[in-house]
Amino acid sequence: MVTITDKAKSKIGQLMDEAGMDSSYFLRVSVQGGGCSGLSYNLDFDNEEKKGDQFFEDKGVRFCLDMKSFLYLAGTELDFSDGLNGKGFNFHNPNATRTCGCGESFSV
Repeated sequence: MVTITDKAKSKIGQLMDEAGMDSSYFLRVSVQGGGCSGLSYNLDFDNEEKKGDQFFEDKGVRFCLDMKSFLYLAGTELDFSDGLNGKGFNFHNPNATRTCGCGESFSV
């Protein structure tokens, strides 16, 4: 399972409100090949279920992962930072053996 911090929940809600998304939308979390460490994280909003999607909910936020991404992200925490050291969503992934300096890609 993937979990979401309170800060991430707040930012996701803000982004959905600003875009005028209703409750039919959810957060799609995925892993793609690429980035300086081999795999990169991807976040997007969606309202259409795809074959193989695994749905979860944490702190009232509904999100889904495809099965391949779930294998890489099991146990991961999604956080949001708005501090001086960087602004944006951060993944705390216990499966990553190496991450790049920007935190946007990883390898297992």
